[in-house]
Amino acid sequence: MTFTEHLNELRVRLVRCIIGAFVGFLACYGFAEQLFALLMKPLMDLLQPTGGSLIYTGLPEAFFTHLKVAAIAGLFVASPYIFYQLWMFIAPGLYEGERKYMIPIAFFSALCFVSGAMFGYFVVFPFGFQFFLGYASDFIKPMPSVKEYFSFSTSMLFAFGFIFELPLFMFFLSVMGIVTHKTLRKYRKFAILGNFVVAAILTPPDVVSQCLMAGPLCILYEIGIWVAYIFGKKPKEPEAEAATS
Repeated sequence: MTFTEHLNELRVRLVRCIIGAFVGFLACYGFAEQLFALLMKPLMDLLQPTGGSLIYTGLPEAFFTHLKVAAIAGLFVASPYIFYQLWMFIAPGLYEGERKYMIPIAFFSALCFVSGAMFGYFVVFPFGFQFFLGYASDFIKPMPSVKEYFSFSTSMLFAFGFIFELPLFMFFLSVMGIVTHKTLRKYRKFAILGNFVVAAILTPPDVVSQCLMAGPLCILYEIGIWVAYIFGKKPKEPEAEAATS
């Protein structure tokens, strides 16, 4: 494929991704109210016993938040199709033996992405919100706005969704022969340091949230090592020397 053909292929794939996301948005818009309540639940479970609630300061804020919730949910619903289109764009640059992994990779990309978001929702949110609300007192009352909570929660969901792609990314690199399990083991200590740096950047500035992201990242890195060991390209064995007579 020429450079122009690659650009045209990218345009086609992106248009299909946008259409898939829009279809997902339309499918989820009818459940926007329920999805909105579901997104707010981890915080509301902690606020309601103390009589707290979420607020919004702009008249259209709640309406647009419902639209955004439906759009985000639509992305998750359409994620298998979106990841498939993205991997199919890469496929022409691969060998025939490597292309057979494209459909499984697209499926597991969506699975890992959704699993990461669910981990953030069910595990990280309760601990993180409880930590932040622990600073409330008789003089400081938590009154989070809908806009701020939506921005914070969705950014965390996407962050955990993408970090759960790590083993799949390592699988792809190992299948192409770019990295090996030995290389990954050799640089394990640097990867652990990098995991904590990434967690410090992506999470709020508290130890609990950072550890809840850095811990899974380290585990996912170890899983990636084993994935590279099982599926990675094996080095070619040297030819056996001719037996001396």
